[in-house]
Order: sequence, then C-alpha cells, then structure tokens
Amino acid sequence: MMSEKIYEYKDNKDWFVGTWGDYQYITAFSEEGNFEYIYKLLSSLGLSDQEQWLQVHVVKHHSDFRLIAFVADMVNQEFNRQLEVAQHQGAILVTEGEQLLAVHLPQGGVSKSAFFGNGGASFGDSILIATRNEGKTKEFRKMFEKLGLKVENLNDYPDLPEVEETGMTFEENARLKAETISQLTGKMVLSDDSGLKVDVLGGLPGVWSARFSGPDATDESNNAKLLHELAMVFNKEDRSAQFHTTLVVAAPDRESLVVEADWPGYIATELKGDNGFGYDPLFLVGETGRHAAELSAEEKNDISHRGLAVKKLMEVFPQWQAQHLS
Repeated sequence: MMSEKIYEYKDNKDWFVGTWGDYQYITAFSEEGNFEYIYKLLSSLGLSDQEQWLQVHVVKHHSDFRLIAFVADMVNQEFNRQLEVAQHQGAILVTEGEQLLAVHLPQGGVSKSAFFGNGGASFGDSILIATRNEGKTKEFRKMFEKLGLKVENLNDYPDLPEVEETGMTFEENARLKAETISQLTGKMVLSDDSGLKVDVLGGLPGVWSARFSGPDATDESNNAKLLHELAMVFNKEDRSAQFHTTLVVAAPDRESLVVEADWPGYIATELKGDNGFGYDPLFLVGETGRHAAELSAEEKNDISHRGLAVKKLMEVFPQWQAQHLS
C-alpha cells in the first residue's frame, strides 16, 4: 500500500518536502542543484526498483548531508531500515549495521591521509604474490592492476618464514603456501606451483621438477637426468609431456580459489634455444616442432601453462573476490 505521509525538513538554509508515490522524481526550484547522487544512493540501498518511489521537492538546498539524511530518514520510516548518515573528513557515509552502503564525496574529493589517517598512503585492496621473483611479480601486477588491486610480493614481508613445499601434488603445494601466508598476514595471497609431467615416467618429475637431479639440482643437471631417463624411448609419441601450473588464491576464513592449466608437448632428444629456463630447451611445443626456449617471452606467456592458468584465473577471480567482499 502506498504511503500518504508527507515528510519535511526545514531550517534557515535547507528545505525539503517528500513523500512516496507511483513514480520517482527529485525536483527543485533552483536549477543549480545536481541530485544524481540521490538516485545512486537509492540504487545502492536496493530501492531503485520498488512499487513505492521516492518523491522529493527541494525548496532550498545548501547541505548535501542534510538532503541525504532526509532521504535516509524517509527510507527508515517507510521500510523499517536502520540507515545512519555520518560525516567524515568532508565525505558523507551511509551505513546500516556493520555495512558501509554509500560514500558521497564533495567536489574535488577528499585527502586520503585525512580520511584514512596515517594508513592513507597504503589504502586499497591488494594481493600478495607468494614469490620473491620480481619478474613474475611484474607480470601478475599488469593483470591485477586492471582489477584495481595493488600487488605485493614476499620481498615486502622479509620477516615471513619460508614455507616448505611438502605436498605430493601441485595443488597441495600451492595451497600450502598460499593458505599459510594468508593466515600469517591476514591478506589475500596468490601462490603457484608448476612443473613438468612426462607420461612415460608416470608423471615425473612432477612436483619434484626443480630438484629432479638431487637437492643441489641445476637446470643443466635436471635436463641431463631427463635425457638419461628417456635414453631408450625413441618414438616422439612416446615422449609426450605437459608443463603444468596450479594457481591458488587464499584469503582468511574462506574457501580458496584454484585454477589449473596444462601445456602439451614432447621431450626432444637435444637441447635448443637460449630463452626461458628449466626444461624449456628440451620441451617441444605441441606439434610446432619449436622448443620452448626458442620462443620469445611474449610468445611463451601467451600460450604457456602459466599464461593459460592466468587467463583462467582472470575469468573467475572477479566473482570470487566479490563473494569475498560481500
């Protein structure tokens, strides 16, 4: 049933009259006022599509705070809401319980340092990449900045302990690192675990890719061991393999996000190429005949296991993040 109540606020500088009707409008005697922020406020409150519509006439207008408070009071009375309106460092905040529903800024904005105190310079959501590799961090930064996230890495947290990757699968290792660091820091953390799986070797070297030839393994010794293990495997089809990446994003008190990707190919009989690292000189990319180490960084990032996993992550991360923030 439509309300017939008339609301009014009046002082020396502000005078508003309102009710609820069958269509929505905000009118004013003066053409100077821009009240688009009221419509945005109603949308943020879930009141932009109701059977009862806000109708306000602004006789005199000086204070945005007074107008927002007037509208909030109308909503509280009509819909039994508990909206509160407060001013903070020039901004107007609309809250309900523990939820911040809307922020109205004055023209020109407000100072971050004033609004957030001494932490203003570090304001904003961020994601911590569980690596000390600045090159890897740079690639993730390009992607996450498009989502409005600042990117940090373990070099920003020198006191964090090293997390031993004791898992038996890529996901176990990535989860272990991401979830442990997230618990220690209270931050959103991304970790990855990658490696080479050779079919004829039952998936080895797998999670032991980096230390396949022993605790003091190098790229050269790992490649030499792999060639030795496949010395009696002559057919290309029998030397099939995949580079694999598992990415895990963890945050406190919620289920982690997991994505995986494989890059299929074969193990060559000789090393070629000067780019890349690890097993790249031995990895034949699909049916191209090219070794991964012969690809440019741009070519590799576009089609590799890590590149494919990151593309998958970018598709599902925004929804996961939205659930995390709700």
